[in-house]
Amino acid sequence: MSRRVVHTLVLMLAIAFGGCMKWDYIYTEDFNESGRGLFCLNEGNFQYGNATLSYYNPATKRVENEVFARANGMKLGDVAQSMIIRNGVGWVVVNNSHVVFAIDPNTFKEKGRITNLTSPRYIHFVSDEKAYITQIWDNRIFIVNPKRYEIIGYIEVPNMTKESGSTEQMVQYGKYLYVNCWSYQNRIIKIDTETDKVVDEFVVGIQPTSLVMDCNNKLWTVTDGGYTDSPYGNEAPALYRIDAEKFEIERCFYFEFGDTPSEVQLNGAKDKIYWLNDDVWEMDVTAEYLPAEPFLPYNGTIYYGLTTDPESGDVYIADAIDYQQQGMIYRYSKERELIDKFYVGVTPGAFCWK
Repeated sequence: MSRRVVHTLVLMLAIAFGGCMKWDYIYTEDFNESGRGLFCLNEGNFQYGNATLSYYNPATKRVENEVFARANGMKLGDVAQSMIIRNGVGWVVVNNSHVVFAIDPNTFKEKGRITNLTSPRYIHFVSDEKAYITQIWDNRIFIVNPKRYEIIGYIEVPNMTKESGSTEQMVQYGKYLYVNCWSYQNRIIKIDTETDKVVDEFVVGIQPTSLVMDCNNKLWTVTDGGYTDSPYGNEAPALYRIDAEKFEIERCFYFEFGDTPSEVQLNGAKDKIYWLNDDVWEMDVTAEYLPAEPFLPYNGTIYYGLTTDPESGDVYIADAIDYQQQGMIYRYSKERELIDKFYVGVTPGAFCWK
């Protein structure tokens, strides 16, 4: 990578941009990271404005931390939630800063931003001119025009209040979009992307936290079961396999009460799922029983994020350690051999492949 340090100070206005964020005078750098790579979103600490973006080259095993700040001369914001890449543009959702940044995934420079969001979680593209952004603490999914970086409408989610609900991850099958409703919710909703209306829903366990679709067009979600003394209840968590065509539950795998499954992910072929439950677990999507042994055992720390390389099958685990210091990423082969480990930012939680 060639970098040229630009010795100009960038003055950013001290905007109320969420949390306790502050803009600083910092240097900018030029990056040119073409080819395959992995973005790691580091949440930072809520209301500290210390979210960062890291970039890792699997071929060279080189990591660059705080690439957004170094490329743009400003902090990323408060709580980096999720990221996707579409048509050569990276879309970075920063939850408590109420913003989605569009960046060049090779230079990391900002191309634009969508603002005035409540508390964004994930973004999904219906077309080049229409995308949905889910929210927490809002009963609406925002409809945006990504070409103009503008909010153009809303999808009202029935039976959800601003104080007690959230919409989360999105998966599209044909013209229908499926969304898990997490915070104090227990539903998967179905949206017609032509009319922007919720047309159906069904109930799963308490607080479904993930949503993916496998090679057989089966949706997978896992519930966290709530927590002790929750006003919404507390139960054993479960993993669900859902037929997307019929929109009905096909199989339910129950965990023990007190388990904490999360972060359901697919491999590149979409024929295996992975998740965290202290250990890292792996299962064929056609399995009828939960595995007896983990893919990788628990090592006494805080596994907080998970992804698999769609080409090599390598498994990457984000370790938050203590939510205060720099987190660690562990890279394992599909044969369970440790390939690499490297430090990123505070509270690494999400990944995006380029």
